[in-house]
Amino acid sequence: MPVSVAVETPFHPLLGHTLTGSGLPPEGYPRRIVYHATLLIAAGIALAFCHPGNEEAKRLRAGCEAGEIEACNQLAGRFQRGEYVLRDEPRAAGLFERACQGGVGEGCASLGLMYQRARGVERDSTRAVELLRRGCDLGAMEGCTSLGVLYRGGAGVPQDPERAAGLFRQGCEGGQMTGCAQLGTLQAAGEGVEQDFALAADLFQRACADSVGLGCLGMGRLHAEGTGAPQSDSTAATFFEKACDTGEVAGCFHLGALHEAGRGVAPDFQLAARLYREACSARHGEACFRLAAMYERGAGVWRQPDRAAEFTRQACEYGYAGACPTPEGS
Repeated sequence: MPVSVAVETPFHPLLGHTLTGSGLPPEGYPRRIVYHATLLIAAGIALAFCHPGNEEAKRLRAGCEAGEIEACNQLAGRFQRGEYVLRDEPRAAGLFERACQGGVGEGCASLGLMYQRARGVERDSTRAVELLRRGCDLGAMEGCTSLGVLYRGGAGVPQDPERAAGLFRQGCEGGQMTGCAQLGTLQAAGEGVEQDFALAADLFQRACADSVGLGCLGMGRLHAEGTGAPQSDSTAATFFEKACDTGEVAGCFHLGALHEAGRGVAPDFQLAARLYREACSARHGEACFRLAAMYERGAGVWRQPDRAAEFTRQACEYGYAGACPTPEGS
């Protein structure tokens, strides 16, 4: 018995009608409408190719091929982001290398971050440090800040909070707001510098105003604790939300904690669980642990002990010691 297969034909948004298998409107459809629709389609394609961004990409490509090193650096950024060119990270790395060799500090810093994150190249911590240092020396403030992060954490270099603070200060004074936020974190903790909450608040405020999530997170913590800023859970929640919106997952975690406790915001277990889940998916261990507790007792989510156990395991895996099993006999 023959089987009949239904084939769905596409709906044309300009003609307002389903097309035939040939890609044409049904027979007898008004030719005037078809003609104008075809013109509109052609015009749309032409506009896409004539967009200023495409023209700029062509100009940068031509400039780079002619030996303009800064054009190579800008073109590399476009290949890295997939901006009006096909995304191609290995090609971006090659162009950043060329720019760096030509003395463009931003090219060195960008390539250093690619080696650190294994994006388009194989991970190489030693090479990353060399490139970030060269970028910083050439005036690329992002290189200074990123190198400071490595010294603070002892990643690929000896841990040195004082040197990290100096690099963050250099980046901040050069207008790199992430450097300001990082320096504020050290000032608030008294790590590598003398503890100074007032200075930390100033640094965080400047960074947050420039949409740097770490700065908003820092301001939220100061308001939550009442150090360097008036204690206010509601103000803290506002800053944590800003931090979360910029992708700073610790901001999502702290905002979730406020909603779970009903501090400064309306209690909302469902929202708290969603925020914890968002932070947990970005490997925030304590967020996974808090989410596990919500699944264990059925707060804001259906009670599911199996999922609670899974999130507890993840919390330990992501470095939250409170979630790890206690060794026998301890």
